[in-house]
Amino acid sequence: MKVLILTDGKAGHENQSKAFARALGTEFDIRPIRFRSRAAKAVSYLLDNIGVRTSSLFDGFTDELTKSGYKAVIGTGSGTFYAVKTIAGKLGVPCGVVLLPRGYRIKQFDCVLAPSFDNPPSAPNIIEIPVNLVAADEKFYEAGVKDFCEKRNINPGSIAQDAVAVIVGGPNKCSTMTPEWMRSQLEDIFAVHKPAGREIWVTTSRRTPPEVEAVVDSFPFDYKLLYSKDHFNPIPAFVSLASHLYVSAESTGMLSEACSFGKAEVHVMDNLNPGPHKFRRFAEGCARLGAKKVDLKKSFAAAKSLLRID
Repeated sequence: MKVLILTDGKAGHENQSKAFARALGTEFDIRPIRFRSRAAKAVSYLLDNIGVRTSSLFDGFTDELTKSGYKAVIGTGSGTFYAVKTIAGKLGVPCGVVLLPRGYRIKQFDCVLAPSFDNPPSAPNIIEIPVNLVAADEKFYEAGVKDFCEKRNINPGSIAQDAVAVIVGGPNKCSTMTPEWMRSQLEDIFAVHKPAGREIWVTTSRRTPPEVEAVVDSFPFDYKLLYSKDHFNPIPAFVSLASHLYVSAESTGMLSEACSFGKAEVHVMDNLNPGPHKFRRFAEGCARLGAKKVDLKKSFAAAKSLLRID
């Protein structure tokens, strides 16, 4: 059994669609599709609300897409919502999307996986989930731990069992990140965990400002990965091994991963701009979970039923 994933090319969206397909227990093909223009996307909202579906708004649509025997069409993000509905209609199969398709007729989607921070309405075809979907599995984390140990030239059995890991992202439209904020966060973390004898690990990211990374570099971490100097990814090992995991609040994908896998108690480092926006709702929801891990088995079972996938 195979489903068709339509992607807008954004890695965060595509990875959630992959996670959705894997949770459904299906194989998948991935096809890029995009609106011909911003005007075409704007027109799609109008056409959808009057019940008109046309592939003429897209680049990337071919007749091949309607001849491949797919059992469902899925996608994530506003760049795919109208396309998913349109192509599923041509195929005569169910359609499912991740994230709330605002502006489109929601009841026309067979299944919507909507994060809580989107404040989704209650409807038979909407399944509310507390975090974003993560396209990873146990083998991915096992490989990450192995790579982490090899890079440090240590035996897996010698890794601290009560380590603290810090994951630093970077500013975006909903957040700021200053050296002063970073220093304050790290001082608090060291004050709590160093007296308890815990190792403290850190990684920065490609989005971390140089001046913030310099502050990180000034602290005596037991393990330190500065993205400006080394692009190795220790996050799978951090998620697998740490007992406490600190993540900057704007990193919604990383917070979702931390709340879905591993054993760590998740702490949110709040660098969000003021206001009741969806990023704050998301971060607050993750903080409330603490050490409790998200279990989406019932959600995925409901999605399979809605999409009529055996």
